[in-house]
Amino acid sequence: MLRSASSLRINATLAALLPLAILVAACDGGQILPPPLTDTTASTGMDPSTSSASGSGGAGGLGGAGGAGMTTSSVTGAGGAGTSTSSSTSTGMGGAGGSPVVPDTTPPTVVSTDPVTGGQGVAANSVITAQFSEAMDPLTITSATFLLKQGAVVIPASVSYANNVATLNPTADLAFSTTYTATVKTTSADLAGNKLAMDYSWSFTTGAVLPKGPAPVLLGTAGNYVILAKSAISNVPTSLITGDLGLSPAAASFITGFSMTKVGTKWTSAQVVGSVFAADNDPPTPINLTTAVLNMMTAYTDAAGRPTPDTLNLGAGTIGGLTIVPGLYKWTSSVTIPTDITLSGAPNDTWIFQVNGNLVMSSDKKMTLIGGAKAKNIVWQVTGLVDFGTTSHAEGIILSKTSIKLGTGASINGRLLAQTAVNLATNKVTTPAP
Repeated sequence: MLRSASSLRINATLAALLPLAILVAACDGGQILPPPLTDTTASTGMDPSTSSASGSGGAGGLGGAGGAGMTTSSVTGAGGAGTSTSSSTSTGMGGAGGSPVVPDTTPPTVVSTDPVTGGQGVAANSVITAQFSEAMDPLTITSATFLLKQGAVVIPASVSYANNVATLNPTADLAFSTTYTATVKTTSADLAGNKLAMDYSWSFTTGAVLPKGPAPVLLGTAGNYVILAKSAISNVPTSLITGDLGLSPAAASFITGFSMTKVGTKWTSAQVVGSVFAADNDPPTPINLTTAVLNMMTAYTDAAGRPTPDTLNLGAGTIGGLTIVPGLYKWTSSVTIPTDITLSGAPNDTWIFQVNGNLVMSSDKKMTLIGGAKAKNIVWQVTGLVDFGTTSHAEGIILSKTSIKLGTGASINGRLLAQTAVNLATNKVTTPAP
């Protein structure tokens, strides 16, 4: 069959456009297209045509996603003995770079020690501790990097590390009335490998006699706070707190009755001679509080787990009117203090009271220390609640599994460390003397 000239022209045009259709389809998805094609087709008239398509951008640079890109193609036909050309381009903009990682280059420091620098009358059965400003590499805290010497003689001891605190425990009691020097070496390093800038050394002198009572309970960084709780600290103004307050994991909104002002990583209050810290403060407060709470719970477990008490169920749980000497005391029930009590002992003597129940002191009653006894060496470990009546006075470190409540006008020379809440009402709470 003979075809008309018009039919031939239409077929020629379709043939010229066919590569364009294939090219546009290939552009989908932003892929890089084949090299430009050239097609020459005879025609009797001008028939220009142009088409374009957009695709997605190319891959981005290192550290970010690719930017938006453009893919274009065009076909131009010329009349007569004209030509048809097709071209394409694909461009992707590089993404923004990721945030740079700032390496830790700050050397750690020793922020506190026990015994303190220049300490006098230190118990001969003491353990030596050093608290660091940050988490350390445990492999660098050893008997080679934490030493105790008497003169040039190294004292045999075991060394351990947990929760930012290095502990040196001499294998035998220290000599009486003797000066010792403890040193943390520069080879002690943090988790980033930064070492102490210089050796840290301090000295102390032991007392003249061996103290009576159980080995001290170590508070770790919980000892940095006069009040430490997990769920809440409430107060009916106006109280006077001497020392720092800490709350974690609860936020500062659960510290009530103090009219606080935020200052950097802490809060201040006219009722607190010290600072107030909560889990939602700026770093490093959150991690410091987490460590302190862990130390508090470790101290509680230590005190509760001391075996072989010197006295079991003293006074059948009612201890009012008694004078109590150093030792480990255990009750399988609650303890009440309906009248005044006295704790009699030397400055380094210790008391641990294990109470499997509540500890309740009646209103207007008090604990009195004689013979040089110190509140820092008295530990009340209580599985239940602690309730000190109005205008009462207590001495020692309170480690409560639940809550601590001070009645209106009550006071304590010691620390309130609760695994739930501490409730105050016009109270005086004072950090114990070292």
